[in-house]
Amino acid sequence: MNEVLFYIGAIMIIIGGICDLFGALGLLKFPNFYIRLHAATVGTIGGAVVPLFGVGFLALGADFLPHKYAIAGASFVTGIIVLLAAPAGAHALAYAAHKAKIVKWQPKVDHLAEVREND
Repeated sequence: MNEVLFYIGAIMIIIGGICDLFGALGLLKFPNFYIRLHAATVGTIGGAVVPLFGVGFLALGADFLPHKYAIAGASFVTGIIVLLAAPAGAHALAYAAHKAKIVKWQPKVDHLAEVREND
């Protein structure tokens, strides 16, 4: 059972590295602020939360760690906090940029147009 947890954790850490790589490429290559914000969120969720959960599983599967339950618990709690905070922060940034009309773009559908008109 410990080997399974160890390998699941190692795979999740590798997946996190791949998500970080794709998030960084998206930040460099995507055309406007909103899509780059999406890439940053993918990098944060996939590149931070998934490896934190992976570290938790890896710690639970490792017999040689002295405080493996503390490490796993801290990793899971930190991952959940990042999982809840990152999308809320990205949404707040996108909403503020849209409301302030800072970013120039041609939307096909603008669901927040009435918000801008009411202010």
